[in-house]
Amino acid sequence: MFESAEAFLASGEVADTTCLVSDIRMPGMSGVEMHEHLIAQGQAPTTIFISAYPTPSLQAKAASNGALVLLQKPYQASVMTHWLSVALGVP
Repeated sequence: MFESAEAFLASGEVADTTCLVSDIRMPGMSGVEMHEHLIAQGQAPTTIFISAYPTPSLQAKAASNGALVLLQKPYQASVMTHWLSVALGVP
């Protein structure tokens, strides 16, 4: 829905976001940097990261920052559906 992390942060919708799905690599601020910014502000929603290049160090960084999961592209719709259900607490 947003072309960049900066656009999301400036949108005024952060406080109303229950679940954030973000790519790691984006123009400008990365998804991890955006997540760290949200954590620092005390506004980090449950976060699902996606990446075409999920290195072990990137997975460790996302996990240590409290991300729910880091999915590797391409992923099946059923995998995303599962993690969205977990994030939203829907059985």
